[in-house]
Amino acid sequence: MSLWKLYVMFLKIGSLMIGGGYSMLPLLIRELVERHKIITEDELTDYMAVAQCTPGVIAINTATFVGYKVRRVPGAIIATLGVITVPMILIVLIAAALKPLMQYEIVGHIFAGIRLAVCALITASVYKLFKKSVVNATTFALFILAFLFVAVGGVSPVFVVLGAAIVGILWGGLKKC
Repeated sequence: MSLWKLYVMFLKIGSLMIGGGYSMLPLLIRELVERHKIITEDELTDYMAVAQCTPGVIAINTATFVGYKVRRVPGAIIATLGVITVPMILIVLIAAALKPLMQYEIVGHIFAGIRLAVCALITASVYKLFKKSVVNATTFALFILAFLFVAVGGVSPVFVVLGAAIVGILWGGLKKC
């Protein structure tokens, strides 16, 4: 894949990304896994998990990982630039225009609608990942524990992912015995 094509692909993803990294998951699946077939859905899940644990924005980290896989360091740079180009332009424009617009009630309604759409995108992504990842009682138990640690216990996702990785290593080792 050419660097230009990689840039345009992530430019498209970045321009449609509203609500953060998880909201772009359906787009990533469609573009990277289904349409261009440059990574598998399992690889995407792995990249999203690592992106969650590394410093920075999930969307940027994921673009960097995918770009690196496709074209090494130049690919990582180009994919990252692609995913941030439109959001950076929009942030500057919105920052300049938002304060005077916030006085209008309709702007609040617009943002409320956008939040609902983002919730739906995230829920759909979680459902798809859940179906693919939770395949037996053990993975379901690990899912429930991870959810409880993060949602109820307030444990950092970094520690939950690291703990799950350790459990995966131990579980894989026990299966070999």
